Amino acid sequence: MPTAETAPAGGARRKAQYHHGDLKEAMIAAAYALVLERGPDGFAMADACAAAGVSRAAPYRHFEGREDLLKEVAIRGFGRLAASMRAAKSDHPSGSIEAIAAVGRAYVAFAMAERNIFRMIFGKAAGLKEHPEVDAAGVGAFEVLLEEIRARYPGANAERVMNAALPLWTFVHGASFLEIDGAYARFKPDQDIDTVIDAATRGLLSA
Repeated sequence: MPTAETAPAGGARRKAQYHHGDLKEAMIAAAYALVLERGPDGFAMADACAAAGVSRAAPYRHFEGREDLLKEVAIRGFGRLAASMRAAKSDHPSGSIEAIAAVGRAYVAFAMAERNIFRMIFGKAAGLKEHPEVDAAGVGAFEVLLEEIRARYPGANAERVMNAALPLWTFVHGASFLEIDGAYARFKPDQDIDTVIDAATRGLLSA
């Protein structure tokens, strides 16, 4: 057992902890948590370093600067959104109204649970959409819905699939912002958003 004389100091422990390549992930996790708490404009690179327990110079081995770090946070955000939608639809037959509605419910649930991340990945942080990796991650999240539409309409061409998907996405995206901004609570406090999504999904698909 280490004694007081032999035990490494806090800084030495951190250096040992991040020696094996996990500094990048630690910084991304710290920044993700800070965006959740404060929004993308609410912290500096130094705050992320402090939260990760590393020196202010250490992150520059992996990131050009704060925007580069936020890019990685955005990619993780889209990844988490996609994963939550995939998990939600997995309990239902592929292409069913139930599966498509579950994707929509998961979309809004993510917006509610991680609202600052949601706002950021859909345009709150200037310049993020210019990164090809962020754009690709966003397309990957949208692909979850497209997969279900393709399964519902086998053999449909790309235009038909997109024409079916866009109204659904437009609705749940707008509903997400209405929910996180408190609009539903203001006008109809007892409104259940999941019920709204289920009804809208059925209506839009039947149309």
